[in-house]
Amino acid sequence: MAQKRKIMHDVYIVDGSRSPFLKAKGKPGPFSAANLAVSTARPLLARMPFSPSEIDEVILGCVMPGPDEANIARVVALRLGCEQHVPAWTVQRNCASGLQALDSAAQNIATGRSNLVLTGGVESMSHAPILLANSMVEWLGAWARARSFGSRVKTLAQLKLAYLKPVIGLLRGLTDPVVGLSMGQTAEIIAHRFGITREQMDEYAVKSHLRLANAIDQGWLDEIETIYDTNGNFYNEDDGLRRDSNVEKLAKLKPVFDKPFGNVTAGNSAQVTDGAAWLILTNEAMIEKHNLPVLGKIIDSEWAGLDPSQMGLGPVHAMTPILKRHKLKLEDIDYWEINEAFAAQVLANIAAWNDKDYCKDELHIRGAMGVLDQDKLNVDGGGVSIGHPVGASGARIVLHLLHVLERNNAARGMASLCIGGGQGGAMLVERGAGTSAE
Repeated sequence: MAQKRKIMHDVYIVDGSRSPFLKAKGKPGPFSAANLAVSTARPLLARMPFSPSEIDEVILGCVMPGPDEANIARVVALRLGCEQHVPAWTVQRNCASGLQALDSAAQNIATGRSNLVLTGGVESMSHAPILLANSMVEWLGAWARARSFGSRVKTLAQLKLAYLKPVIGLLRGLTDPVVGLSMGQTAEIIAHRFGITREQMDEYAVKSHLRLANAIDQGWLDEIETIYDTNGNFYNEDDGLRRDSNVEKLAKLKPVFDKPFGNVTAGNSAQVTDGAAWLILTNEAMIEKHNLPVLGKIIDSEWAGLDPSQMGLGPVHAMTPILKRHKLKLEDIDYWEINEAFAAQVLANIAAWNDKDYCKDELHIRGAMGVLDQDKLNVDGGGVSIGHPVGASGARIVLHLLHVLERNNAARGMASLCIGGGQGGAMLVERGAGTSAE
């Protein structure tokens, strides 16, 4: 278990913004990752009293930047006017890349290396690369080396139709190479372990959509910035919402990952989505210097590892050490955001905390943590309804959690994600200036 780090400076979240999360629709979406990140950050920076050149560094989480976006953080920082002297770097921790970016920024501020950081995450999953198989790459190399007419004819004759079969980067990226399982298959495994039924998964998925619909109707998603594509079209809402979702409709969907006997379907899984989310982190000195607002305070964070085939249980492995360090019970957390990679995965985490054997054997605590109140969990929907752009979700859930705390005059929240490869990440935050609850 990671030990609590030495803190020199408290870390505050000043403000944040995100793009609408746009569902992938079978073709590249209207925005590259860099364009999404730039379009989302510009209005955020425009309302700040400091110039972009005063930012100490830019840290951005992204799993699959495009070929023209190597070190996408630097590309975005320069386009935002941060000027050449502002360093920028990209982090990748699969589904929690956005949370890793926040944690990296927080540690640099806490230890005095930085004072003001623009950080977040982005992903344009609809632009995930289509790759060539190695056999085709080798053939192209042979073709490039063929100089004479005869050698080219000979090489051309060696070309096989099978070489042209594309490698879908997104599908490969969502499969764990160590255990040979897709993320959906790992969700099936933990659902079976805790007896999560298809009906429970579908009921949870419907609730996610209904909660998002209510949040939109109530105007509770004001962290979303309207963005415009090059054709003049605008986007101002998450477009994966299915207002007419119900258990009867979801029950008709076939399993995707364990045919024909599984329970995880497209309807109770997170949507493949494009999106970006940003936060501005700073210390007390910069708040006083620029008279900055304070949305919240980062109290603690944790990263955990576990069996890759059980990766969906990562949140309880990451959140439990934080709760222990601060001597908190489940009821001491006012609101929770656990990323909805799969309905089964969220429900399995709830079940794991209420299972005394799992808590004892896997989490190394004496008894069951108890039952997490679902009325305080993902209250405005989650990945099933909003979508899960893998590089951005960690930043989105922290940003939205702080807005939920503010809206409900609540004090303390926890955000967490499962991570492909068998990890979990979590962050404890407090509203406003906050004080640590140790």
